[in-house]
Amino acid sequence: MNQAQRGEFFATLQAHNPAPTTELNYASPFELLIAVILSAQATDVGVNKATDKLYPIANTPRTILDLGLDGLKHYIKTIGLFNSKAENIIKTCQILLEQHQGEVPDDREALEALPGVGRKTANVILNTVFKHPVIAVDTHIFRLSNRTGLAKGKTVRAVEDKLMKVIPKEFQLDAHHWLILHGRYVCTARKPKCEQCCVTHLCDYYRAQSRRLAQTA
Repeated sequence: MNQAQRGEFFATLQAHNPAPTTELNYASPFELLIAVILSAQATDVGVNKATDKLYPIANTPRTILDLGLDGLKHYIKTIGLFNSKAENIIKTCQILLEQHQGEVPDDREALEALPGVGRKTANVILNTVFKHPVIAVDTHIFRLSNRTGLAKGKTVRAVEDKLMKVIPKEFQLDAHHWLILHGRYVCTARKPKCEQCCVTHLCDYYRAQSRRLAQTA
């Protein structure tokens, strides 16, 4: 995929979804931070079911600390790895209160210093809350970027770095959400839904598949 095609790729996604956003339920930066920590190896639907019960009871660092470790586990026990996630959330709440006045920091280094927060989670917060033009490359975005030819790379970080170089500036802010939603619902892992895709004419995979079919016809 060349640069002109990349511009058309994102312009097409924008036309189909002008205001993309996360599917995690949240009403504050802290709520999104906790939801993203919980979402590792879990679905957004599963996380939302848990936080819809948790947040009316505790949705600040102080109120979650007041719940205690066992109290927090009660609300998130349906989520995979809930024991380690609960421990990380409790430690994160303590750090936010002690070092950041209870607020989620608008700083990558400070975010990545929080237990349970890696580069991907930090990028989600920086992009969704603080409107930084960054990309949180998950399995969906990694797969889509390589499959379509948008930004090929052997590692998550390589794909992230390539995306940041090749995505036209006017699309960088929303690119994260366009790509994750397209990968989640259209460019799926086992059976990509090419018949529903609005960018097949720009996709390396689709063109290769079409050539194979033509050769065998």
